[in-house]
Amino acid sequence: MTALIRANANVPPGFAPGRTDSAAPPQHLISSEAGDALRIVLVDDDDDFREAIGAELEDLGFHVTGLPDGPSMLDYFAAGNSSDVVVLDWRLPGTSGLDLLGQARRRGIAVPVVFLTGMPAAAYENAALDGGAMDFVNKSRGAAILAKRIRLICEAGKLPPAERHEETIACGELVLRPKVSRAVWRDQDLNLTVVEFNIIRLLVQNVDEYVTYRAIYDCVHHAGFIAGDGENGYRTNVRSSIKRIRNKFRAIDPDFSEIENFLAFGYRWRSETSMA
Repeated sequence: MTALIRANANVPPGFAPGRTDSAAPPQHLISSEAGDALRIVLVDDDDDFREAIGAELEDLGFHVTGLPDGPSMLDYFAAGNSSDVVVLDWRLPGTSGLDLLGQARRRGIAVPVVFLTGMPAAAYENAALDGGAMDFVNKSRGAAILAKRIRLICEAGKLPPAERHEETIACGELVLRPKVSRAVWRDQDLNLTVVEFNIIRLLVQNVDEYVTYRAIYDCVHHAGFIAGDGENGYRTNVRSSIKRIRNKFRAIDPDFSEIENFLAFGYRWRSETSMA
């Protein structure tokens, strides 16, 4: 099988299929304060869906406040209420979830935001992540997947400082902290989203070996998931994700070049040895 792969001119040397499974998120309930369930503000104008998904999240151990539109959410926080995570629909009455996110940030509402939407196109996902959202989840994935994503995000900000440094993965100037989904480059936090962290972790786990577009995309969504136009539309999504990640590295290090592309195939993380 290896000989057949290497004989294909479109497959780079050092290719590894790459693991598509990311480390399983913790299954225990993470608390916002001692003894308290994580608090979610769920903003969706579909009353039936909001009630259904809210009930499922509460069954999974969260405290959910459901709101029908953007003004209700802004008023909720203006009244002095707080939350661990805001879950936003993309389409809301009179505005978009993306616009609402911008309004919230301008008002000093810094709560992490996750988009939960029935509009999975790559363009929407890119806009959401570029706009400051922590994650972007298709409604079809269900409450269990949403719960796992939320727990990952909240764990990153809630663990005691001593625990943030446990079980680190070092690769040259890069340090990964899988328990909290944080990445540090040259002693500076890159502020990667959970999705971006999972991509970097996959590349580092296969250091110096090329990982396919499909494997990278599968570690973000699930095996076989298709987005964008056409059978290979997911490649556009992967390229956009890599571009965002590179920009975060280059904001710290303008000469950053560790992520290397093999045209029409995928990407690899180059070690310092291979760059020498």
